[in-house]
Amino acid sequence: MSLLQIAEPGDSTAPHEHRIAVGIDLGTTNSLVATVRNGIPVVLNDHEGHSLLPSMVRYLRDGRVQVGFPAQAQLARDPRNTVVSVKRFMGRGLKDVAHIENCPYDFVDQPGILKIRTAAGVKSPVEASAEILRVLRARAEEALIGKSGGALAGAVVTVPAYFDEAQREATRDAARLAGLNVLRLLNEPTAAAIAYGLDNAAEGIYAVYDLGGGTFDISILRLSRGVFEVMATNGDAALGGDDFDQRLFCALAERRGLSMLSPEDTRSLLTKSREAKELLTSQTEVCITARLAAGEAVELTVTQEDFWDLTRNLVAKTLAPTRKALRDAHLDVSDVKGVVMVGGATRMPHVQQAVGGLFRQTPLNNLDPDKVVALGAAIQANVLAGNRHAGEDWLLLDVIPLSLGIETMGGLVERVLPRNSTIPTARAQEFTTFRDGQTAMSIHVVQGERELVSDCRSLARFELRGIPPMAAGAARIRVTFQVDADGLLSVAAREASTGVESAVTVKPSYGLDDGQIAQMLKDSIEHAQEDVRLRALQEQRVEGERMIEATESALRDDADLLAAEELAAIRAAIEALRRLVGGDDHRQIKAQVDRLNRITEPFAGRRMDRIIKGALTGRNVAALGQ
Repeated sequence: MSLLQIAEPGDSTAPHEHRIAVGIDLGTTNSLVATVRNGIPVVLNDHEGHSLLPSMVRYLRDGRVQVGFPAQAQLARDPRNTVVSVKRFMGRGLKDVAHIENCPYDFVDQPGILKIRTAAGVKSPVEASAEILRVLRARAEEALIGKSGGALAGAVVTVPAYFDEAQREATRDAARLAGLNVLRLLNEPTAAAIAYGLDNAAEGIYAVYDLGGGTFDISILRLSRGVFEVMATNGDAALGGDDFDQRLFCALAERRGLSMLSPEDTRSLLTKSREAKELLTSQTEVCITARLAAGEAVELTVTQEDFWDLTRNLVAKTLAPTRKALRDAHLDVSDVKGVVMVGGATRMPHVQQAVGGLFRQTPLNNLDPDKVVALGAAIQANVLAGNRHAGEDWLLLDVIPLSLGIETMGGLVERVLPRNSTIPTARAQEFTTFRDGQTAMSIHVVQGERELVSDCRSLARFELRGIPPMAAGAARIRVTFQVDADGLLSVAAREASTGVESAVTVKPSYGLDDGQIAQMLKDSIEHAQEDVRLRALQEQRVEGERMIEATESALRDDADLLAAEELAAIRAAIEALRRLVGGDDHRQIKAQVDRLNRITEPFAGRRMDRIIKGALTGRNVAALGQ
């Protein structure tokens, strides 16, 4: 008996060939790389046995770059040239950076992008991240390829679920700059669910609570017979373990009366605060001691209870998005079978207690929270590289975090792709022109949950030109939104009769500012009734303006069909509508639009008779029948 191998083109490797792929967790505090060996995901260590690589990059005057532990060793001595927590700067502008007053860097705020002036020149967060990824790539190539030659087939790089398009693009660009073939950008909570679900053969509904160094994500997933379906996601792209360090640092500075600290002293005390935070995970009391550059000694004893009081509201800020994610998934806490904890910051006891209290169960901690994301990414990379084997069939269904749409007349948002839509996805919707003879249309792509464009985030603008001049409303413009598996968006617009088309790959200049995504969701709930009213008002204003413009155009062409009193009545109705359009009562505007419609009905009939009569003039019945 012979066997026939069947696969879609490009979906599988050649027989007996194993393609080498890795999963990379590019973290705020630490980064790591993993792969699948003999069907088991494993984290790759460096020469000294370290699995974690500190996400730190130091630039030297001679052009050399130190990454990881060498950079960490010089952090307090050379803070201006040692970039830490670079993930928080990815895809952002200067105004988006939290706690910027405590950052020792010489920032260069160029249009749409943040950069840092270092001893080796001006560097971007993308370049710094690429240095970290280069080290991880070299570690993987040495461990997996060695002297045998060849290359990595590719890498799956993880990102926070609440990274927007700009932050995802920045991450992808950093990986490309590091020489990596990016197989996919994978949401961190989803990666953790893959590792946990496959390792434990779990089924049911699980919550993945991911509190890393710089970001917080909560995802609700359904695991069933190899299908990983993300039901809802929420979070805060500017909340993480760094903020807990900042709270402790600020308390230390306030209690010891420290002000006007040098960059070296600031970085030293922040490092001491981070160390104290980590010790308070297992100790009830820690003494922070440091010597400032001026020789002054600083000492402060912090108890576990003190630290919990200082940071209790930060923990609370993670629970609100968690509740929203449950509501979006139409679930109660009793429906959740388990809570997977991800990220080093989840080791803090009061975080564990708060999450356990919300879900009324003990969180799951049987996988290392620092490694679980990389392990899940490695499993996904192994599949995408074509190394799927019998018994490894599973399907990943992820979602987009915020709704995507375009601006319509009146500054309204027409949602094309609602949030929590499963990706990859594509959806099209038809629009039309507003004015007679309109030959171009401006497409404004926005992101958010509010009804007005002014309350959402602008992503991109492009124009569709070459529309044939037609009456208002006659053109048919099909706008298609497409989100790929990485969560990256492209938009295309096409006019039906001519086929003229225009498109844009959405690359915003920088990411959402601190807490903006979470605030968008909060505002959409708090302002729901107001938004409905404002949308109704704007829709009636647009309809009123359209009615005024159409009626006045008809009067310019055929006013001779009206008696003097009829013309006066129509003009009076137009003026009444024009006054109401400037008001804020949509019911009055609608009533006046209906009144103007009724008044102009006889006029419309006479215009139609004239058009038909003109079309038939000079033609006989025999000609009409031919």
